[in-house]
Amino acid sequence: MPGATLQWLVLTQSERSNQLSQQRTKMINRTILLFLLVPILLSAQQIQVTKPDVLILTTGGTIASRTDAPLIAGLALVQAVPQLTDHANISVEEFSVIGSSKMTPKDWLTLAQRINAQFSKNDNLAGIVITHGTDTMEEIAYFLNLTVKSDKPVVLVGSMRSANEISADGPANLINAVRVAINEQAVGQGVLVVLNEDITAARDVWKTDNRRVQTFQGSNVGHIGTVDPDGVRFYHRILQPHTTSSEFDVSNLAALPVVNILSDFTGIDENLVRNFGKQEMDGLVVRTFAGGRMSTGMLVGLASLEQRGTPTVITSRVPGGRIVSAPDYSFSAVISNGQQDNKARILLMLALTRTSELSEIQRIFDTY
Repeated sequence: MPGATLQWLVLTQSERSNQLSQQRTKMINRTILLFLLVPILLSAQQIQVTKPDVLILTTGGTIASRTDAPLIAGLALVQAVPQLTDHANISVEEFSVIGSSKMTPKDWLTLAQRINAQFSKNDNLAGIVITHGTDTMEEIAYFLNLTVKSDKPVVLVGSMRSANEISADGPANLINAVRVAINEQAVGQGVLVVLNEDITAARDVWKTDNRRVQTFQGSNVGHIGTVDPDGVRFYHRILQPHTTSSEFDVSNLAALPVVNILSDFTGIDENLVRNFGKQEMDGLVVRTFAGGRMSTGMLVGLASLEQRGTPTVITSRVPGGRIVSAPDYSFSAVISNGQQDNKARILLMLALTRTSELSEIQRIFDTY
């Protein structure tokens, strides 16, 4: 310290002024830098804590069920999984509290209109998750895939085990569904089904097992992605039109056309087919053997119904592949493009809202 004081004393007046000036400059620079960094740091902190908005629409199903007890209400179902808020700002709306086997085409129509209304009025909504029973999940998924008018993710989720079973799969499935709904890669992928850490496209998803948690498979491309602990991964995209590229508009519909399904079996009586054809319907889907081949009773019965002019779509009971080089029927019919009977029914319903011409319906089936 004495040496430092002595050195200071021997400095000239000019040198002391220069030192003071340099110190003031450093202080000013530090102050300016601090003012510049504070907003950036605050902004980064704000970005870090801001979470996307996700709406969960609950409908019931096994995910909301308990053994020997009523179904869990929508809000209680979501509140039982508090980890959801780690990923998004969650809002809940209870659409219904029923098993999916009790769903009707009217419910599909109302749900599609509700989803479109939510996306239309809420620009900040990142995606919508729908809790649903697995019995008819593949059907509602396909219907929404053709009628939702947004590129934002719509994710169907359910469970194979009741909420009070050991190792219930509902909570993990629900968290994974929200993770998919906020993932950028899910945008523009159409309606998705998330179960058992698999992501499956609505067009191809089908339930393959009555009990196992890996029940949902994809009939053509398999699963299009996975939900891993470290992130969501997509590996495929669906080329068929859906959502915003779909030509179907249900916004002003009060009801859907009536379409029935008739399944062929060996030795079916042609009179059974004729009697079935007398039912009031706008369209008919026929579930045949492989390759569109039919029993004699089905062929004769359908030929006798042609005069009614009911649009008829031929499907195969085999889940994979298309009907290639269909037999030359003695009646007019549309050939499905790999759509199974339950999804062919949905597509025919929507097609009939636009046309009753068989050639145009065939174009629709070839497109979707």
